[in-house]
Amino acid sequence: MTDTNTLSRAMHDVGLAAWFGGSLMGAVGLNGATGQARDPQERTRLSSLGWAKWTPVQVAAVGVHAIGGLGLIGGNKGRLTADSDTKTNTAVKASLTVVAAAVTAYSGMLGRKVAMHQEEGAHGATEPSQVASDELASAQKQLKAAQWAIPALTGVLVVLGAQQGEQQRDTRGLLDIF
Repeated sequence: MTDTNTLSRAMHDVGLAAWFGGSLMGAVGLNGATGQARDPQERTRLSSLGWAKWTPVQVAAVGVHAIGGLGLIGGNKGRLTADSDTKTNTAVKASLTVVAAAVTAYSGMLGRKVAMHQEEGAHGATEPSQVASDELASAQKQLKAAQWAIPALTGVLVVLGAQQGEQQRDTRGLLDIF
C-alpha cells in the first residue's frame, strides 16, 4: 500500500490558495472599490467591514495551511533528511510562512486602527486624507505596504510549493517525451 499525504497536501494548498487569493482580492477588489465611494467616511467604513468579514476565513486559511504543512513535513521526514534541496526549500518555506503570518497579523492590527478612526474619512482604504489624524494616516500608509506584501509573500510560497512538487518527480519519464 502506498503512503500518501493527500489530506496534508490538500490542507497545505487550499489554505495557501485562500490566503493568497483573499489577500490579493482584498487589496485589488475591496480596497480598490471602497476608494470609489462618494462619502470619504464610507471608504474606510466599508473597507473595515469587508476586512472584518474576511478575517475569520483568513485566520482559518493560515491555520489550515500551517497544519497541512506540518503534516507534509511529518510525512516526508526521510526525504527531508536525505535531500538537501528539499530540506533547504522546506526551511525557506517555513521561514516565509512565519513572516507572511506575522505581516498578516500586523495588517489586522492596523486595520483595527483604521476602523477606530473611520469617522475621519479618507481618500481610500489605504490613502489618508489631508486632515487625517497622525494615527489614521500612519496605519493607512503601513496598510498600503502590507496589502501588497501579503500576496507577494504567499505567492512566493505557492512557487516554492510547486518547486517541491517538481523535486518529488523522478527523471525516468523525461527522455520518453523525445
